Amino acid sequence: MTVRITRCNHEDLNILQEISIETFNDTFKDQNSPENMKVYRESAFNSKQLAEELSNIYTEFYFVFYHNEVVGYLKVNTNDAQSEEMGDESLEIERIYIKNKFQRHGLGKYLLNKAIEIAEERNKKEIWLGVWEKNENAIAFYKKIGFVKTGSHSFYMGDEEQIDFIMAKTLK
Repeated sequence: MTVRITRCNHEDLNILQEISIETFNDTFKDQNSPENMKVYRESAFNSKQLAEELSNIYTEFYFVFYHNEVVGYLKVNTNDAQSEEMGDESLEIERIYIKNKFQRHGLGKYLLNKAIEIAEERNKKEIWLGVWEKNENAIAFYKKIGFVKTGSHSFYMGDEEQIDFIMAKTLK
């Protein structure tokens, strides 16, 4: 398997936007109304928003390539870019998304390992993420690799409030 991970920059904005919309839509369209999906996509994945996030020194995006094709991405946040106040010793994994047809190839694990590597390079003591309470497969995966539920927070999909479990893993 030929897998490569590269950091995204401003020149990657269009590709980042395309894969963000595709993977988010594929992951959540069956559980949410088309109206709420549209509102969220237009808010989170518009060019201006993504450009601002790419400019934030505490946010990083990484593409995962499988046989030279971009098939997913990772978004991590530290310090003030974290979506919850978790402190300077934590790194947030805000997004790990893989295109549907490339799931079950272990690519999410590559991205997770990249996040852990980044956290360790920056001397973070913990990594954490929010996962939708109805995403049972993801919750089971994260538990299997050592994440524990530490709380929850609200996530808004358009006008619908949803609950994300906050799951964290202490690093060595």
